[in-house]
Amino acid sequence: MNIRFKNARILPFRTEEATIIEGELWTSGDRIAWIGDPKGREPLAFDREIDCKGNLILPGFKNAHTHSAMTFLRSFADDKPLQQWLHEDCFPMEAHLTGDDIYDLTKLAVLEYVSGGITAAFDMYYHVDRIAECARDTGFRFVICGAANDFGGTAESTKRDFELLNRYDPLVSCRLGFHAEYTTSEPLLRDLAALAQELKEPVFTHLSETAAEVEDCIGRTGMSPIAYLDSLGMFRCGGGGFHMVFPMAGDIEIMQERGLYVCTNAGSNVKLSSGVAPIETYYEAGIPVAIGTDGPASNNCLDFFREMFLVSGLQKLTVGAAAADAVHVLRSACSVGARMMGLEDCDCLAVGKQADLCMIDLHMPNMQPLNNIAKNVVYSGSKANVALTMVAGKILYERGAYTFDVDPEAVYAKANEIIARIRKAENR
Repeated sequence: MNIRFKNARILPFRTEEATIIEGELWTSGDRIAWIGDPKGREPLAFDREIDCKGNLILPGFKNAHTHSAMTFLRSFADDKPLQQWLHEDCFPMEAHLTGDDIYDLTKLAVLEYVSGGITAAFDMYYHVDRIAECARDTGFRFVICGAANDFGGTAESTKRDFELLNRYDPLVSCRLGFHAEYTTSEPLLRDLAALAQELKEPVFTHLSETAAEVEDCIGRTGMSPIAYLDSLGMFRCGGGGFHMVFPMAGDIEIMQERGLYVCTNAGSNVKLSSGVAPIETYYEAGIPVAIGTDGPASNNCLDFFREMFLVSGLQKLTVGAAAADAVHVLRSACSVGARMMGLEDCDCLAVGKQADLCMIDLHMPNMQPLNNIAKNVVYSGSKANVALTMVAGKILYERGAYTFDVDPEAVYAKANEIIARIRKAENR
């Protein structure tokens, strides 16, 4: 399908500058065919023309860390610190999930993603085959992260999933990973490090999320979690950490040397009282920073506008008003996350890149006046401003309606049925 977006403002993020282009964007199939002034160019045979009326087109937000199917625990286990929340509530409830549950609960997350301008998610959860199936059926882009730990998964199963998922569907890919240092014994960690070196692939994990996690690792190994994992050879081919709230002395240098990414999860860390990650320090050190919502059980929403505001606002509160400039944060949300996830074809808007994008309605009171459009998106934008979300050249959401084959009310009913069944089994 060929689609013409005309009379648009476009923020491509092809460079470090947040330069807005006025003109048109054309898509052909799943790719971008043209950006800019169309004068003198031979137009395509368009299947549809969309008058953007001066609205803003972005590359789409990349949710670089989430657990999509945890939608079933939204607002179920709140107001507790991380370890209590995990062991008393999440792990027991998750033990009842089936593959069918994962599929249905992930579909609920997809509805929230696309209505909020998110075009891809870096998902870590169970029953990865059903997550992949959901991606194929909804048209949403998933990168699945390995989640091996002492409760399930091996280096062999991680390799098998990696190979199967990376040839499953164009909308699905996989990166190596494991749940966390504190849930994974050293023999398994060494096996996973050897696998990463064999495949020459980066590795991703929950990392330095809480002060207690860091203190425990130092007590057991004499090293911070980052230093300990690096000593096992885990990051020889790169990778990154989700959360990264508490880097210790020497960790920044390891991250720089290994080219590690940070994915900050401000909403979840605030709600679980885990702390505020030193994002401005990472920016200043040249460490690439992506943004993720974490799962809807701990956030509790999958809202990138709230996430971007928190990333910037918390740095201003802890460092100073000039910290975490909105343009840096918006680039983290749209572009850096794509590169962390291995989606180099989705990191900016350019001819030949994937047609993954969202359109922001500027004709709303919270986006006026247009003094600085990029900063408006971060500081005053909301999901209500999302007019359209496209993934791989297909519009999945437009003006309040889902345009793929889905019955939202049926999805909601199924999610409520699942949590009711599990609560009954747990007598909660």
